[in-house]
Amino acid sequence: MAKKKAAAKKKKKAARKAAPKDMLVVTSKVKAYIKDKGLMSSSETAGALNDAVYAILDAACARTEANRRSTVKPQDL
Repeated sequence: MAKKKAAAKKKKKAARKAAPKDMLVVTSKVKAYIKDKGLMSSSETAGALNDAVYAILDAACARTEANRRSTVKPQDL
């Protein structure tokens, strides 16, 4: 019984971590930019770009903290 409760807690924790992130990119602008280049975009393009932006920002925040600052600067990107 205790194992089931522990497994349920792990599942809930994993579900919280997997919560969708807010969109930082404007999907319509991304699609318009790609269309202006004469190309098409898949439905997953904006989501993938959003994930990449989050990764860039996470790395920039880590670099900022490593440099003992509280302000993210362009060079951190």
